[in-house]
Amino acid sequence: MNLTDDWPKIRKHFNQSFKTNLHVSVASVDAGNNPTVTPIGSLFLNDNQAGFYFEMFPSKLPQHAKSNKNICVLGVNSSRLFWIKSLFKRRFDSYPAVKLYGQLGDKRKATDQEIARLKRRMRSTKGLKGHKYLWGHMDMVREVSFHKGESTNLREMTKALN
Repeated sequence: MNLTDDWPKIRKHFNQSFKTNLHVSVASVDAGNNPTVTPIGSLFLNDNQAGFYFEMFPSKLPQHAKSNKNICVLGVNSSRLFWIKSLFKRRFDSYPAVKLYGQLGDKRKATDQEIARLKRRMRSTKGLKGHKYLWGHMDMVREVSFHKGESTNLREMTKALN
């Protein structure tokens, strides 16, 4: 997978993944070389093989960034219809899962545009009681840059995608 050439498809995949999972999994390594996975529901990919997430709840990722900035982000399209159609056709028309390898960047104040993107993503939950608790006061983001992308190889089912 070519990160630059395939970036539009990767962004589309991660948007689909959020619709079905409401999060991605971010793997990191602590100072003792122990791996851990953190669910992040606010990762946004930009046009330039980079992105950001709102850092309000994660506690391990900021700690790990001090000693090892490397991460791997996994996005899986878990739509039942997507999987059933693919199994029926004996092939996937788009990636079922994508891993992005990158590094955590700086933590900083979110821009108005970034806050608007979060509000747009979470607008369907605006009327629910927990909405304000989870997303009402997010104002700090952590930048992420990616250097490698990898699609899941499911042999004949993904052959046409690779």
